[in-house]
Amino acid sequence: MLSPGVQLGNRYRLDERIASGGMGDVWRGTDQVLGRTVAVKSLLPALLDEPGFAERFRGEARTMATINHPGVVDVYDFGNDQHIAFLIMEYVEGDPLSATLSRVGRLTPARTMALVAQAADALHAAHVKGIVHRDVKPGNLLVRPNGTLVLTDFGIARSELVGQLTAAGSVLGTASYISPEQATGQVATPASDVYALGVVAYQCLAGRRPFEGDNPLDIAMRHVRETPRPLPSDIPPQVCALVERAMAKDPKDRWQSAAVLAGAARQLKAALSRQARGGAGQAAPISAAPASPAPGRAAPISAAPASPAPGRAQVPPRAAPLVSPAAPVAPHRPATAPPPNRPPVAQPLNRPPVAQPPRPTVVAPAAAGYPRGAATVPSAYSPQPTSSRNAPKRSRSGMVFLVIVLGVLVVVCSGVVSYKLRNSLNVMPGGVSVSAVTSEALRPDGRDDPAGTAYRRLDQLRPDGDETITSEGR
Repeated sequence: MLSPGVQLGNRYRLDERIASGGMGDVWRGTDQVLGRTVAVKSLLPALLDEPGFAERFRGEARTMATINHPGVVDVYDFGNDQHIAFLIMEYVEGDPLSATLSRVGRLTPARTMALVAQAADALHAAHVKGIVHRDVKPGNLLVRPNGTLVLTDFGIARSELVGQLTAAGSVLGTASYISPEQATGQVATPASDVYALGVVAYQCLAGRRPFEGDNPLDIAMRHVRETPRPLPSDIPPQVCALVERAMAKDPKDRWQSAAVLAGAARQLKAALSRQARGGAGQAAPISAAPASPAPGRAAPISAAPASPAPGRAQVPPRAAPLVSPAAPVAPHRPATAPPPNRPPVAQPLNRPPVAQPPRPTVVAPAAAGYPRGAATVPSAYSPQPTSSRNAPKRSRSGMVFLVIVLGVLVVVCSGVVSYKLRNSLNVMPGGVSVSAVTSEALRPDGRDDPAGTAYRRLDQLRPDGDETITSEGR
């Protein structure tokens, strides 16, 4: 019986048991030679009694040690001591995904797609080396504090004893993620790992496993015969389609490889992240596989937006007009100076200006690269300098008539003014002003009465104003 302080291979000291499963226990230990912390996977003693298990386990351990991928746990050593087979692996600081799901229940679609992409990349690295995991489940997916994922426990489920342990109820968790072909006794393939990873994604999104039962055998048969319950309605349709294809009953209907599944999940995760930042619309469908699916099967969903054809310029979206079309504003026309060396043209009198209809302001679309709201320069109309050809034409005869009328008015006005002045000053012909007229007889109003007198005197002032001339007589 293993306990803290026990040494295996006279080198690895067991410090603390951190996990247990149907195949054995996982301990945190110390490599006393190199002085580093390691993870020690101890297998059940009964497995060593199976013929050929030790050789097969040794061969798979060597193959796993050749996998160089950040998502695959490193294998340092293996051995057999005290009738206990053990595997020395990298110690990963982090929690198993099963502990996270027990704590939070569900993960967001974007977080789930990120984890599925990392796990599928790790599976593909193992599949390239000819290794099938056979036991993909949340307990074997370790998540570091920085969010990266490491897949552990490769290649230990090939033993024929696993079927007996499953029937005895020792691997309840494994039965919940087993593929239909494994449940019916067929050989596990890379497509079996894709199915198991699809079940893990289902549990992350729904907060429950797709099938539940009273015993592992009942659960395994549900994977073969029944269809899982639909995912919650708040899961995007593209995510549901990805999980449904991974969990197809027929291996040929699943994603063609773990690498194709990783690409689909990664593109969908990027689309969901863009949607979360933009806050509008649904995630675009993603193109998951470079090869098309088999005829009659669901086509892969695509998440990457279609890019424009090479060499074709993209037309920026039309900006909203800055001026309301219901109330057009006449553009500002700069004042133009008259052409040089040309006499000014006289304007007609009392001629009202002709009103010009306002020109609507046309706002050009905003150029790409400028900030939204920047003022735009009208391009449909540019003011032109006023040309003398547009000035109203005036006839020469009209100008002559206008000059004659003005001359006649001046003559008439001067005659009227002269007449008024002569009457007001009583100027007599010859330039002599009349100052006083007296006679012997007067009229009732006090004036002279020439008809009633035989005598009259007239005093006149000379033009030089020095003396007067007096004349007497009738």
